[in-house]
Amino acid sequence: MIKSRKPLYHTIITVFTIAVIGIIFSCADNKKTTLDHLVFRYNEHKNIGSLDPAFAKDNADIWATNQLFNGLVQMDENLNVRPCIAKSWTIANDALTYTFTLRDDVYYHKHKLFKKDSTRTVSAKDFEYSFNRLLGKQIASPGSWVLNKVDTFNAVNDTIFKIKLKQSFPAFLGLLTMKYCSVVPKEIVEHYKNDFRANPIGTGPFKFKRWEENIKLVFRKNTNYFEKDQQGNTLPFLEAVAITFLPDKQSEFLQFAQGNIDFVSGLDASYKDELLTATGKLRPKYNSTTNMIRGPYLNTEYLAFYMESNALEIHSELLRKAVNYGFDRNKMMIYLRNGIGIPANGGFIPKGLPGYNNTIGYTYQPEKAKALIKQYVSETNHKTPKITITTIGNYLSFCEYIQRELQKIGLVVNIDVIPAATLKDAKANGLLDLFRASWVADYPDAENYLSLYYSKNFAPNGPNYTHFKNTQFDTWYEQAFTETNTLKREKLYTKMDSLVMSKAPIIPLFYDEVVRFTRKNVTGLGINPTNLLDLKRVKKH
Repeated sequence: MIKSRKPLYHTIITVFTIAVIGIIFSCADNKKTTLDHLVFRYNEHKNIGSLDPAFAKDNADIWATNQLFNGLVQMDENLNVRPCIAKSWTIANDALTYTFTLRDDVYYHKHKLFKKDSTRTVSAKDFEYSFNRLLGKQIASPGSWVLNKVDTFNAVNDTIFKIKLKQSFPAFLGLLTMKYCSVVPKEIVEHYKNDFRANPIGTGPFKFKRWEENIKLVFRKNTNYFEKDQQGNTLPFLEAVAITFLPDKQSEFLQFAQGNIDFVSGLDASYKDELLTATGKLRPKYNSTTNMIRGPYLNTEYLAFYMESNALEIHSELLRKAVNYGFDRNKMMIYLRNGIGIPANGGFIPKGLPGYNNTIGYTYQPEKAKALIKQYVSETNHKTPKITITTIGNYLSFCEYIQRELQKIGLVVNIDVIPAATLKDAKANGLLDLFRASWVADYPDAENYLSLYYSKNFAPNGPNYTHFKNTQFDTWYEQAFTETNTLKREKLYTKMDSLVMSKAPIIPLFYDEVVRFTRKNVTGLGINPTNLLDLKRVKKH
């Protein structure tokens, strides 16, 4: 009898299970499962290299680690530094010593290596360990530079963490918002060692669940998370985040159009005309299914002259200015970017940052450009001035547009298309006369942009790829470090930017915009000038 009941029992359970599954799927008319509205799905066409925040260098890694980890402070959507694990802080009168008071209710994600309750609270000693790890030569973090201006740091007690700088640096709090400065637990890191990249334990709104590299990555809700929204509701609202890794943007957009992913970031040539009109509006066919949000992005796209080039044309300020006057940035944005992006008629500092000024740059003045070319030819006896722009394939259309426009003012322009890795290496080593480049802010302060023109930052040991050198600029740049008055520092930034533009070592093209497309059932995603993906307030309906 016992033997005969066992198969019958399993048969009943099997039938019951099939029936339940059938009910779930039959009820989900417009959803893949009944939990679909609690799962946020997006695609990462660039592979994620590591989930260790010490290696969060690229956007793909930063977006993922931002869901898993927290630091002392965080940036809001208006670029203001806000509390995070540190609930408050003070800055000494000399602007050298920062004292942070930590919350005492921040818990690490659960893990069997934690002794009591499979978790523990974060203490100031954890930040001491995390910062020492970031500086450690054994892990060779690409983010160790964020602590270059730090003299000492130490845990005073469990909830007080103190940092002393070598010299005052007004943008320091902004640096601490970077994912490099996230807190990590010593016992977990030292257990996994290099494999911590695939076994991350942090304090963030989501916790690591599963990663099949280049296929799928899954995070689950952290039910122990410490932050709440303005109404006092515990964050996050989503149950899970699922990331796929389709390698091309066209396939990603197709998945979005079919409703298989919830979000697409950026404007790719493969779908920009399908999705947007020439003036940057959603096409009518997408109005009922898609929301578009856009705003300033701390990214300046530009062409750069190598000021130590052997080419006579590159050394001529007349010719460099002629190039800046010689093409219509407004028309370029309409035809090549469907109106997404802001024509760069200001300086190098992008719109959205204090110090930006839209009057210090160049506007389209073809007659003035022709006169400058004519003056150059007259002064040098160089009858056919010629330049070569080196670029990557993605920006060929921009360079071809500029080529056509500059030929109208009497300048011969050649274009050399090379792989991205080759371009990166060649510009760092001064092998290119004129090259396409972009600068995305590492931290939200104009000093980050102006550092590209400081003479002590010559590439390859710094970001000054043009090898621009100016004594007055250097003096102002160093002065800005000691200027604690915000308004005075902003005026200094504008003066520096204006000086750079007057010498024309670069040709600003446009200030980028963050543009995001979401399904209509997604709310709370928001937008920010650093293009950071923050999912803790997102809801799906």
